Amino acid sequence: MSTQETKKPAMTALLGALQFAARKHCKHRRKSSDAPYINHLIAVAELLARVGRVTDLATLQAEILHDSIEDTQTTPQELDDLFGQEVRLLVQEVTDDKSLPKEERKQLQIDGARALSTRAKQIRIADKINNVGDMPADWPLQQMHDYLAWAEKVVAGCRGCNPELEHQFDLF
Repeated sequence: MSTQETKKPAMTALLGALQFAARKHCKHRRKSSDAPYINHLIAVAELLARVGRVTDLATLQAEILHDSIEDTQTTPQELDDLFGQEVRLLVQEVTDDKSLPKEERKQLQIDGARALSTRAKQIRIADKINNVGDMPADWPLQQMHDYLAWAEKVVAGCRGCNPELEHQFDLF
């Protein structure tokens, strides 16, 4: 973590991550509702804190920033400079390589789930909870079924990190 980051109060640091993510994702919309993309990031952070009882600042910041490298022009160095190495490493741990085909990226999430750190597993599970709960209503039933089956495989590899989040996922 940078010297500047360690001097910031936790609330200021968390709001800084929210502001950064809002700026980077300002033109992005959710597929499911055409809502601003930042709503997804806020919902997942709230889920981590409320259901998962996660209070670790770096984990909450990394969750808010978890799509910034893969979906925006954000660089790892930018995250490191603004939020510190710890946050950057967590973000990179859950970042998909968008240069790969979608099916390969999905398989890599399944294959790599067990090797993730505990904090990255918590981010991954909370993200899947929100994504499954927010699937587009116009998706064909088979597409919804396939997405849920894939999410279950990813979460299976993340189990053992947070019983509360795991239980919340199991409600689907």
